[in-house]
Amino acid sequence: MNSKTNRAIGVFDSGIGGLTVVRSLMERLPFENIIYFGDTARVPYGIKSVETINRYAAQITEFLIKKDVKLLIVACNTMAAVAHQTIVDFANVPVAVSPRKIFVDPVPVLEVIDASARMAIQSTRNKSIGVIGTPATINSNAYARAIHLLDKEAKVFSQACPLFVPLVEEGWFDHPATRLIAQEYLKPVIAEQVDTLVLGCTHYPLLKPLLQDILGTEVNLIDSAEAMADIAANLIDKQNMGNQNNLPPDYTFYVSDLPYRFQTIGERFLGRTLGRVELVSL
Repeated sequence: MNSKTNRAIGVFDSGIGGLTVVRSLMERLPFENIIYFGDTARVPYGIKSVETINRYAAQITEFLIKKDVKLLIVACNTMAAVAHQTIVDFANVPVAVSPRKIFVDPVPVLEVIDASARMAIQSTRNKSIGVIGTPATINSNAYARAIHLLDKEAKVFSQACPLFVPLVEEGWFDHPATRLIAQEYLKPVIAEQVDTLVLGCTHYPLLKPLLQDILGTEVNLIDSAEAMADIAANLIDKQNMGNQNNLPPDYTFYVSDLPYRFQTIGERFLGRTLGRVELVSL
């Protein structure tokens, strides 16, 4: 048996949004153990500097590597856009995971931007693609680059939506205030007649019904969580590191602040008990 098989998949995000990825992983890979970290003390990331985001990403990566994960999934689009190389570098540095064990095997790192770009290219009919995300993600131009690498003729229209993350963190998925703000943010995107809209933040799928209602059914919404679960499943199968234990999977959740609030909103979204939610300080 591959020594990696029973180790957990590590998923991290700036807050609760990465649970969209966890939900897809639970459905696509029902036997895999998952360790999740949500940086609820420092959310939102999208309005912070590149240097700060890189520092936070390095801290979280080191924390999860010490938990002996076999795969890292960067669920935060902002970190994927700004700090991907930092995360990869830290995932490949030998780390002591216990007094007697030094973890030296490189840990594969998957991120959501490439997955979303591929789905958008497959989905669009008129090659007009909208991208919404945090200011840091939009300013990085990461989605436009990823989409243009796949199709140089595609037109990409980007819109920063800085208020969406705190609204989702507040649990205001269909609040009148959220609707008004969403209508304002989406006006420029609608004006460009896009037929595909990338939800460039893992918090945003929690607003999916609201956004679809505003845009209409003719616009396809790209949710990277499902694509990420498929990519993770393919990688685990290719590297022969699927969990072989005939036991219920273990799901552990870590946050940097307010575990009860995280659990309340998270359980409402996942439709299941989160299990252990532990408070940690990095």
